[in-house]
Amino acid sequence: MDYKSSGVDIEAGYKSVELMKESIKETMRPEVLGGIGGFAGAFDLSGIKNMEDPVLLSGTDGCGTKVKLAFVMDKHDTIGIDAVAMCVNDIACSGGEPLFFLDYIACGKNYPEKIATIVSGVAEGCKQSGAALVGGETAEHPGLMPEDDYDLAGFAVGVVDRKDLITGENIQAGDKLIGIASSGVHSNGFSLVRKVFDMTKESLDTYYDELGTTLGEALIAPTRIYVKALKNVKDAGITIKGCSHITGGGFYENIPRMLPDGVKAIVKKDSYEVPAIFKLLQDVGGIDEEMMYATYNMGLGMIIAVDEADVDEAMKAIEAAGDKAFLVGHVEEGEKEAVLV
Repeated sequence: MDYKSSGVDIEAGYKSVELMKESIKETMRPEVLGGIGGFAGAFDLSGIKNMEDPVLLSGTDGCGTKVKLAFVMDKHDTIGIDAVAMCVNDIACSGGEPLFFLDYIACGKNYPEKIATIVSGVAEGCKQSGAALVGGETAEHPGLMPEDDYDLAGFAVGVVDRKDLITGENIQAGDKLIGIASSGVHSNGFSLVRKVFDMTKESLDTYYDELGTTLGEALIAPTRIYVKALKNVKDAGITIKGCSHITGGGFYENIPRMLPDGVKAIVKKDSYEVPAIFKLLQDVGGIDEEMMYATYNMGLGMIIAVDEADVDEAMKAIEAAGDKAFLVGHVEEGEKEAVLV
C-alpha cells in the first residue's frame, strides 16, 4: 500500500509544478524574493516606503460554478483569469494596486497538463493586473471529487496610500456615474445560467447570429480586469469618489455598497447597449428584468462615481486603457439605494 494507490499521485504533482513554472516566471515583479517552490511566497515591501500612509488591501474569491462550463467544453486556459479578476478587481475598487496573488486548485485527480493549463490562465490574469503569482496549492482529493472535476480559488494582496483609498464617503448629489463595459457574464450567476441552457457540448457549440459566436465561447469569456483602467483615471489626476464592482447581487446589491447615507444612485438602463448574451439569457430563461439586474452585470463590470466636471477626462482615461466607458447615471439625495430607470 502506498499514497498513489489511495488516489494521490505525488509524481503528478511534481510534474504539474514543472509545467507551470514558465507561466509563473512571466508574472514576476522585482519585489519577489526567492524562486518558485518555497514554503511561502516572499515579497519585498520596501518600495511602499514612499507612501505617506500605506494600507494593505486583500481579496479572495473563486469562479463559482463557471468551472462546470470549462469541464464540458474541456477548455481550461481562461478560467484562471476569472479567479484573478474577481480578487484584483475588488482591490482596484478600493483604489489599490495588486501586488501578488496565490491560487488554490482542488481536483479529483491531478492531470499535470490540465493543471498547468489552468495556471497559465492564472498567470495571464496576473500579467493583466500587474500582480506577481508568488505561490499556490494543488490539492488532490480522491473520493471527495470526481476525477475530472476541480475547483479554483485565489487570494490577492494589494496596497494603497490611505489618502487614495476609495471609500465613497464624499459622494454627493450631482455626482455622475460612469460604467465600464464587461466582457460578458463574468463569474457570477452561473447556477442560473446552467438552469437556462443545457450544459452539453452540443448546446454550447451552437452558433448564435446575435452573439457572433457559439454559446459556449460567449459564456466562458474571461472576466474583464479593470486595474489599468482605474489606475489611468487616478494618474489623470481625477478623484474616483466611489467604485462598485458589479459581481454577485448585480446592480441592486453592489452599487449601494459604495454610497454614503443620504444619497441614491440613478442608473439609466438605456444609456448603453446591453450585450446580446444577457438578452438571450433573459429570453430563453423567461427571467424577469429586475431579476436580471439583481443577478448579472448586464454589460457593466464596474461603476465609478466622479465629480461632474471630471466626466470627460475620466472617460478618456478609461478608454485609453482599452476599455469602453459610458455615462450611465447620477447621484441624488435620498435613501441609500440603486434605482434603475
